[in-house]
Amino acid sequence: MGKTGSIEWVKIKGRKGKVRLVEHSKVKHKRPGPAQRYVSSGARRRRIKRSEKAVTR
Repeated sequence: MGKTGSIEWVKIKGRKGKVRLVEHSKVKHKRPGPAQRYVSSGARRRRIKRSEKAVTR
């Protein structure tokens, strides 16, 4: 855990349109769900690009 106030939060619009707070380091990418975990070649996917519309800042 960091010091109090050391995490910078950013607003993200979720799938259902609700706004939620996410750490600044996780703004550009999101974790794939179970169905999107592997690419067609069989390699594991660790990050998916987040939509530009989702980031409200």
